[in-house]
Amino acid sequence: MRKRGFILMTVCILIVGMLAGCGARSGQDESQTQSNTGAASENESSAATTEDDSTEASNEAETDGDGTQGKTLVVYFSATGNTERVAEVIADTTGGELFELEPVDPYTDEDLNYNDDNSRVSQEYADESLRNVELVADTVDDWQDVERIYIGYPVWWGIAAWPVNTFVEANDFTGKTVIPFCTSASSGLGDSGELLAELAGTGDWQEGMRFSSGVSDEDVVAWVESLEQ
Repeated sequence: MRKRGFILMTVCILIVGMLAGCGARSGQDESQTQSNTGAASENESSAATTEDDSTEASNEAETDGDGTQGKTLVVYFSATGNTERVAEVIADTTGGELFELEPVDPYTDEDLNYNDDNSRVSQEYADESLRNVELVADTVDDWQDVERIYIGYPVWWGIAAWPVNTFVEANDFTGKTVIPFCTSASSGLGDSGELLAELAGTGDWQEGMRFSSGVSDEDVVAWVESLEQ
């Protein structure tokens, strides 16, 4: 009987030990599973963050790229200030950059006396060889980024004031939209825009606009906005 009791006790101890071992192993497996799940979640979070960062960087790159495209330039020559005023309104309306065409030898009031046959403009009108007016600057920085150009001038004898010719001849307008505008007391736009387009030989030259010397800012803004529609 004692021997049988000893054997039963030994068997019970073995069974208890086996059950304890299984429980420990189960706990280890569960702990390992939780650890793997946590690592997977962390990896997914890291991947999502990386993807978000990549998307943000891509968007920033696109924004930076767009920032260098579609630049508007408002080029003008103004003899008495009328064209300059209109150019400033256009630049304010479009957010464009102003670029003034300044002759190395500026025109004086006497030079602009059209009624005097001996005045500078009268002599230049009579002799085309005198119309090659040198400018302080005839090229623009970042010209390759310019997409839209407004080019303004007073009308002299039915054509664009010839200091503008120097700028047009000095630049390549390929791929650019060009919109002429002029100011005058009585003369219309005439063929001035078409003649400049012929002189340029490149670019998409649009129909221009003539403004009276006393045109209101509101009328200029309305014209610019009509082009955006």
